[in-house]
Amino acid sequence: MRRMSLVNGSILGLGLVLAVGVGAAPLDSAQADGLLTVHRIPAALASEAVAEAVASCARQHYAETAAIVDADGVLVAELRGDGVGAHSLDSAFSKAFTSASFKTDTLIMADRAKTNTALPILTSKLPHLLLLGGGVVIKAGDEVIGAIGAAGAPGADLDDACAKAGLDKIKDRLK
Repeated sequence: MRRMSLVNGSILGLGLVLAVGVGAAPLDSAQADGLLTVHRIPAALASEAVAEAVASCARQHYAETAAIVDADGVLVAELRGDGVGAHSLDSAFSKAFTSASFKTDTLIMADRAKTNTALPILTSKLPHLLLLGGGVVIKAGDEVIGAIGAAGAPGADLDDACAKAGLDKIKDRLK
């Protein structure tokens, strides 16, 4: 989080914010044509998916946590299953974050990291990157709208399967 500095009773940076705000005017339709249209996974669908991922693992006798982030890596929904370790909260989020950031599944990235030495270096330098299976991209058509991460099962391939089970629960409604 960026902090503003207080100098002589005024906040540095406030002048810039006010200057931008004063000069802002409503966009007409010609200006709006230049804006990006982005889609995000709705909270209701995200909640269903994390619940199914956790339930899918529970049916196999694995304690699991699942997390969904939007396309920017911001947490939308998270569910910690019964009996799963507290560390799984960070792991599930980090897998989802990594998948959304790189727009690919983390199981694929973990395989790539075996031969691409740059990927492990990134994980040591950037927060929330985790190259373990269990992070799965969520798409609407070809657009990445988020990612689901699962953690807690005894193996990355099992986490991956639980994340995909959560995604399967909602994928027909991602249009």
